[in-house]
Amino acid sequence: MNNKRTTVLTLALIGLAALTGTARADEPYPSKPIRFVVPYPPGGPTDLMARLLQPEMQQRLGVTIVIENKGGAGGNVGSADVAKQAPADGYTILLAASGPMAVNQTLFKTMAYSPLTDLVPVIQLSSFPLVLEVHPSTGIKNIKEFIAQTKARPDAFTYASAGNGTPQHLAGEIYNKAAGTRLGHVPYRGAGPALNDLLGGQVKVMFDVLGSSIQYINTGKLTPLAVTSAQRSPSLPNVPTLAESGYPGFEVTAWHGIAMRSGTPPEMVKKLNTTLLTIFKDPAFRKKWEQLGTPIVAGTPEQFGQLIRTESVRLGRVVRESGASVD
Repeated sequence: MNNKRTTVLTLALIGLAALTGTARADEPYPSKPIRFVVPYPPGGPTDLMARLLQPEMQQRLGVTIVIENKGGAGGNVGSADVAKQAPADGYTILLAASGPMAVNQTLFKTMAYSPLTDLVPVIQLSSFPLVLEVHPSTGIKNIKEFIAQTKARPDAFTYASAGNGTPQHLAGEIYNKAAGTRLGHVPYRGAGPALNDLLGGQVKVMFDVLGSSIQYINTGKLTPLAVTSAQRSPSLPNVPTLAESGYPGFEVTAWHGIAMRSGTPPEMVKKLNTTLLTIFKDPAFRKKWEQLGTPIVAGTPEQFGQLIRTESVRLGRVVRESGASVD
């Protein structure tokens, strides 16, 4: 009789799991759809990375990957959703960006989550240089002309960013301090809307992730003036760095990775890391990825965790020195 009751109870639990989509503890991971949170609106470089990864992950993991764009507060809204609201069961992952992972904890006076304790790193995905670019209507052709004009008319220019706390915002603040200018900041809800207004001439300046702007630079719709990385970009070999343009030590890059809620079982973190490493070894995928403007940076969870800790200190210091704040 007890065996019958146990069987009935087991069948009932299996049926409930099927109805609710809840994976049982004895099922292999993954065994149901994975929610992939992008903390920015569609159209920007962060979103493009997720959409490149989505079909590859579906094929190798054998489950549906559902992308959910959840922008706001410089990436904090979507990041907090994963860090505080999602269960630590391996079925919600975050496309973690340098803003909400390393910059915002200094830029914002209050945060709903801690990137260092509430999220566990899985893998680093990218390291993008930013490009200082202007709309052709400005008539500015190079960095020397830009420096001269912004110093002569310090209140005449505004720059767009993907939102408060993003690398685009931070690069502009660092430039203002280094150059002694007052470029006005116009935050958008994501890089896509900001870039659209730059292309339309509503704003004249942007420090954008190179991968999302390169096509417009190549077609003459935007004029590149300098890159924010320590070295020149292979994609724009004739465009100088800001460091070599009169601002030694100037370096801002936008990096991304995958993170999950702290408490996620280590074997799930390892499975996802291993799967992504396999994806990045595929030559066809590598070619697509590098067209975004970033090298392949895939490594271990520990390496990504170290980057987050190091950059939190470095970028936090930069934020404090720049005086940037969004509260």
